[in-house]
Amino acid sequence: MNRIAFGGAGVRALAVAVAAVLVSFAVAACGGGGGIEGGGDTAAESVKLESKPSGSVTISNWPLYIDKNTVPDFEKSTGVSVKYIEDINDNASFFGKMQPLLGSGESGGRSMFIVTDWMAAKMHELGYLQNLDKAGIPNVEANLSKSLRSPSFDPNREFSVPWQSGMGGLIVRTDLAPEIHSICDLFNAQYKGKVDFLNEMIETVPLVMACMGMDPDSADEGEWKQAIDKIEGAVGSGQIRRFTGNDYARDLTSGDAVAAIGWSGDAVQLQVDNPHIEFRMPTQGCSLWSDNMVIPVGAPNPTAAEAWMNYVYDPENQAQITEYVNYVSPVEGVKEVLLEHEPELANNQLIFPSDKYTEKCFTQPKLTAQELQSLTQAFDAVVNG
Repeated sequence: MNRIAFGGAGVRALAVAVAAVLVSFAVAACGGGGGIEGGGDTAAESVKLESKPSGSVTISNWPLYIDKNTVPDFEKSTGVSVKYIEDINDNASFFGKMQPLLGSGESGGRSMFIVTDWMAAKMHELGYLQNLDKAGIPNVEANLSKSLRSPSFDPNREFSVPWQSGMGGLIVRTDLAPEIHSICDLFNAQYKGKVDFLNEMIETVPLVMACMGMDPDSADEGEWKQAIDKIEGAVGSGQIRRFTGNDYARDLTSGDAVAAIGWSGDAVQLQVDNPHIEFRMPTQGCSLWSDNMVIPVGAPNPTAAEAWMNYVYDPENQAQITEYVNYVSPVEGVKEVLLEHEPELANNQLIFPSDKYTEKCFTQPKLTAQELQSLTQAFDAVVNG
């Protein structure tokens, strides 16, 4: 889920073109559609590698989610030409654009794209993603962070490789609201009309459930709806200023909002421009997520796509990406590289969090298709009502 420019670096964008995603999940595709020129034949169940990467590769990613040197360095190292497109603004609208193509075994010319955990799971369930040939990604096998090796949606990492990871929690103007430490503090009448909530259901509702004493990892649909009801009450009372994407950054900078539900990487960059802006680990813990590299059905040149995965999982190569985006690196060894020339970043808990720092955190819960549809409808009615 991404990154839009603010203060000269990446800031995480959001998700919810709800109507599009609900329709897309419910209706089978019949082909056609937009996207980049080209397309491929119906993909095999798993990537089939050629002996050596060559030719060209097309990669779709979120805006400003990479440094300026990685693409040309990869091209020089491998001889593969890269078409790098920043055309993912949120998971749902990207799915809506791609689903007609993927449903007919095409990728719109893309060899790879990057989507968040829950969307990667959904696409794979629908048969839209290829399983990886791990022979082509030895650096991933060697250097993938131990904490990310067995997520519930892809326990053997058969089809997904983390691009970056991060934490969802509180971003606070410490000069305006120093007392805020819990998501439930956002419901305090003292801050009426001064707090922003994310418009992404899969992020916001579990954080509210946690502050209500529920376990997001095991919560049933009724508990989700209790949290949505709490949010609805805050909307009705005027407590919530607005639901936002990454534009909560502007509200915090201006002081129109004193706190927001937001993402760790944003706070690192916002603090550069305003030292009073701070990411705070919620008392009840944060949400943990990854954006993942995946290879779609119909992808041209999956050999080059896996070569890209392998390249960015070299710690030296990944370090320059981490320096730019300031999210949690999924690659072991990056911290050691940065300790040599960027010790402040290497020792930042928002980029290299310790187990103790995240001990109360939870991964984004996996929902069934029916639960996702029902809960998204309920949340959307609150956001847009």
